[in-house]
Amino acid sequence: MARAWTPEERVRQRELIARWAPWTRSTGPKTEAGKAVVAQNGYKGDPRGTLKADRRVDRLMRDDGQALARITANHRTASNNT
Repeated sequence: MARAWTPEERVRQRELIARWAPWTRSTGPKTEAGKAVVAQNGYKGDPRGTLKADRRVDRLMRDDGQALARITANHRTASNNT
């Protein structure tokens, strides 16, 4: 469970951090290995999972199209027979 900060503690911590100003010394990665690691920060997961979902959607749309074609053909046949 997260620590509960009192309003006074928050003020004191804010003042300490403002005095330390750690953002003024932040340089980011310096080595190629470090740069390669942070280059993956936006990676959201396996893109193949997305491709699998796309294939499922494509298959469903194809099946729906085939079903619609059968219904249309049956309707035409029934209309021509009457």
